[in-house]
Amino acid sequence: MDFDLNEQQQMLRTMARDFLSRECTRTRVRQLEKDSRGYDPDMLAKMAELGWLGLVLPEKYGGTGAGLLDLVVLLEEMGRNITPGPFFPTVALCALPLMKFGTEVQKAAYAADIAGGKKTWSLALTEESGSYDAADINCRADYNGTHYLISGEKWFVPFAHTADFLIVICRTEEVGNPQQDLTSFIIDTKCRGLKIELIPTIAGDGQCRVRFKNAKAVKQDILGGVGKGRKVFDFIMQSATILKCAEVSGACQAVLDMTLAYSKERIQFDKPIGSFMAIQHKLVDMLTEVEGLQYLVYYAAWLLVSGQKAAIQISMTKAKAAEVYQQVCIDGVKIHGAIGFSMDHDMGCFFRRIKSAEFMLGGRDWHLFKIAAGIGL
Repeated sequence: MDFDLNEQQQMLRTMARDFLSRECTRTRVRQLEKDSRGYDPDMLAKMAELGWLGLVLPEKYGGTGAGLLDLVVLLEEMGRNITPGPFFPTVALCALPLMKFGTEVQKAAYAADIAGGKKTWSLALTEESGSYDAADINCRADYNGTHYLISGEKWFVPFAHTADFLIVICRTEEVGNPQQDLTSFIIDTKCRGLKIELIPTIAGDGQCRVRFKNAKAVKQDILGGVGKGRKVFDFIMQSATILKCAEVSGACQAVLDMTLAYSKERIQFDKPIGSFMAIQHKLVDMLTEVEGLQYLVYYAAWLLVSGQKAAIQISMTKAKAAEVYQQVCIDGVKIHGAIGFSMDHDMGCFFRRIKSAEFMLGGRDWHLFKIAAGIGL
């Protein structure tokens, strides 16, 4: 294993850090929390111009043909700036499974618009319970001889209120195994029988409730084949989870940097507070956790792209990411003092996103159970 970035990845990191420091300041992030869209379409368009939306798409669809590790690098930098918007749901949750399971007709119809930033997507997976267990999917798609009719609800669908298309995982058959009777559909958000409602959250992260009432889908809308939705589900739960962990890792690095800088600037008893042992110990603990998480992310991503078994490592990384993000933010708030909890401070902005990051694609406890099952417990 070699965790050093190659020349192209180093250039991508530098470009992303420069761009986001200009276009996605934390002041701008706080402003967008009050915007009904939750993101800046002009910023997304500039990302498309830089090739980010098509980073992992083939060149024939307008992409650059990069790999998952390149996307890990990019999402780390997005995490540093807690970049709001539909980039993650469009690329990590939808473009990757579209490329993996889509037909050539589907790829030709949708991929170029994703790469060009013309259309955004989201994944409608979880339901009211918020569970990421496939057996808990109850939204149904019933075939009437000519087309499917989708009925049910999906909850916590990120940026569905601004999305053009959804990938919806539904139950289509009852053959005795609730873990397997699933099918994935590509659904236009303008179709009849679909209603989207924005859920207010403290994180301001664009979570939505999507209701289906006999929403129509045809066979050409199926992604991966009838009854093959579990394969799509498993693919998303591995690739997207490690990308979410990369985003969290970048956020943790930003919190550490911010807190370290503050400890050098804040004067108490005529000394910077960073000179006090209690503060130093907390900062060293934060550094150890943040560095450890980054290595876990890159190791899990390396296992995945090299075709090795990665499920346990990915769950370990997600469980650790939730733990580290919470702890470094809590320590960051403590070191900043009361101002760190303020809605108007950058530290508070990161703190408000802890739970959103933890529960997306499975919370810490859920992944701990996956690890236990994976080692035979």
